Amino acid sequence: MNLERWKDWQPTERATLLFVIRNGQILLIRKKRGLGAGKVNGPGGRIEPGETPIEAAIRETSEELGIVAREPEQRGQLHFHFLDGYRLHCCVFVARDYEGEVIETDEAKPLWTPLDRIPYSEMWADDVHWLPGVIAGGSFRAFFTFDGERMLDHHVEWLEEGLRAEAA
Repeated sequence: MNLERWKDWQPTERATLLFVIRNGQILLIRKKRGLGAGKVNGPGGRIEPGETPIEAAIRETSEELGIVAREPEQRGQLHFHFLDGYRLHCCVFVARDYEGEVIETDEAKPLWTPLDRIPYSEMWADDVHWLPGVIAGGSFRAFFTFDGERMLDHHVEWLEEGLRAEAA
């Protein structure tokens, strides 16, 4: 991938993803509507005006699953360029705990999934390139080009020492 074209890239929208990881499992969702409806992902969504990414991640997780994530930490930045012109910047967070009870909502069906059985075949094509490194404790930034739901190219940069950029 030629990263030079990303130098002046600006998103048309900003969003978040938040993954709760605890007891050898990750809390995923099956999206019921919006971008990626039907796919498995982490809870998240658009950042509202005046909201910080962490505030948006907590709010979206609460709206989609009825829980409040405790002490989420930012672990990554996703840059998506779609051939139709849509450009999305997404901040990825991880939390180890939450308050409340996980519920299904109009937006999402919760899926507690063992870390060794993540259903990548039901997720966006980019997830397999960065989510394993996040689960392992890494931080990253990544760039993806999509034509609809088909990934055309990608580049992942791991920011933590000790993780190889084998996903790139």
